[in-house]
Amino acid sequence: MACHENLYNLIGGNYNATRKADPYISRRLISLLNSEKEKSYIDIGCGTGNYTIALSEAGFEFTGLDPSEAMLAIARQHAPCKNWVIGSAEKIPLPDGQFDGALATLTIHHWQDLKNAFLEINRILKINSRMVLFTSLPEQMTGFWLNHYFPQMMQASIQKMPGLDRIKDACSYVGFHLHSTEIYNMRLDLEDQFLYSGKMNADLYLDDDFRKGISSFAEMDDQSEIKTGLKNLASDIASGRIKSIQEKFQNNNGDYMFIVLTKIT
Repeated sequence: MACHENLYNLIGGNYNATRKADPYISRRLISLLNSEKEKSYIDIGCGTGNYTIALSEAGFEFTGLDPSEAMLAIARQHAPCKNWVIGSAEKIPLPDGQFDGALATLTIHHWQDLKNAFLEINRILKINSRMVLFTSLPEQMTGFWLNHYFPQMMQASIQKMPGLDRIKDACSYVGFHLHSTEIYNMRLDLEDQFLYSGKMNADLYLDDDFRKGISSFAEMDDQSEIKTGLKNLASDIASGRIKSIQEKFQNNNGDYMFIVLTKIT
């Protein structure tokens, strides 16, 4: 599988076709971050800057950090005056204690070293600052009905996704405290088309442009499972069998989660 930087350099050109800042998620990020307009924040793994720009337009000061030059080139086109920085979660080329908070949206699974990433993020934050993660946990992803059609792809994605216990361990190691968690279930008005955004609209997965904006599909070396899965999915949508498949994957774990951390040391 491609590394994060190479993967997003590859898909960066098509990313904004389907990946947009969702208003509800943006509001929750601002609220959970406990943001104040006179303070400064950083968006770790900002990609093309969709959330960075949306939150900045809401009146908050954000810097966007990403390892992909292709992604940041698009971000600069949309907001040339913003602070865009090349760097990874494990290596942030910015001073100690510069920011009042950080967020990382659907990116933690790309971090190569969880403890070093949190250590570096801790370094650039002020004491008592918050960090908000938006991610999906392994136990949540096993409840995605996508597992029925793309089992190898989903297994590879689940294996990359750190669980809450692992996140807590890495955080406590570097001086973060788990403040709170909040489950997110897919909403019909969702505007950001990430992996499970087609939970209630299976036809989305048949769209080539939709899949190009999702790393789980883009980084599969063997596309034969994707082709077979799409064929079976199209057949089940046409016959109505998709409803019974979706019902088998009902769960109480939620689909994604906001995780709020506080820097205590």
